[in-house]
Amino acid sequence: MSPDDERNDGLFGGSGETRTRLPEGEGGGQDVYGGARRSGRSSRSSSRSLVTVVGVVVLLIAAIAFANRGGEEPAGGGEGKKAGAAPTSATGEKPVDGKNAGIPSGFAQSDQGAQSAAANYASALGSDGMFNQARRHEIVQAVADPSRLDTLQSGFDADYSPAFLKKIGLNDKGTAPAGSTFVNRTLPAGTKVKSYSDSSATVEVWCSGLFGLTGESSTNPVTGSWFTVTMKLNWSDGDWKVLESRQKTGPTPVNGDNPISGAEEIGDAVKEFGGFTYAR
Repeated sequence: MSPDDERNDGLFGGSGETRTRLPEGEGGGQDVYGGARRSGRSSRSSSRSLVTVVGVVVLLIAAIAFANRGGEEPAGGGEGKKAGAAPTSATGEKPVDGKNAGIPSGFAQSDQGAQSAAANYASALGSDGMFNQARRHEIVQAVADPSRLDTLQSGFDADYSPAFLKKIGLNDKGTAPAGSTFVNRTLPAGTKVKSYSDSSATVEVWCSGLFGLTGESSTNPVTGSWFTVTMKLNWSDGDWKVLESRQKTGPTPVNGDNPISGAEEIGDAVKEFGGFTYAR
């Protein structure tokens, strides 16, 4: 129930009607809804009623015009107060239009810019491109702070070793067997700033993920998961760059009652539905 639903309707007269009563002495001292009025006062009462109605209409028009001014700047060109965005609102800094290795770049030097950077970097570092060495190096080089590039690159190379790729059913190039589609997507659901300054930020990105292989012979079907990625960012050469990235499980919501889709439907969805650029 909204706050408006909880208001006391008695404050508005219950029936929704508004009654106008003349001052005592007018109309023979009787309620306008009561008995006969003196004919000598009839014309003046009608005139006053007309003036009252016209006045109410003028006030209503003025109120509507004032309400419609909502987003205008105050007189004098000063900065007006804007309503603050809710923590999970999708509004904020203008989305970036730059790209580096296909990954958004050129984020604002603000807490919202850091959140947008962290969300996009989490999506890129959690994509299927990380399973191919050449593409992985492009992604890491695009998002890593220069001072940490070698460390991050060697760490990710170790994570995506040939032994790991073989274990999940991929070849050394991160490609799925014939008749199968490899799925690995990270989908940011929200961000939270843990700390921020003009030169550094720590941002948590709450994500859902898809991972697995489609296909009739797959022993690693596509499953969903929830996890939180924590990124330490540094402001470097006009953009936010990654110093460190770590991940933990959850928060995880209760699974719904949706029927599980077949391997073919999931494979088609991965091919047909593209990803997003994330920004607050």
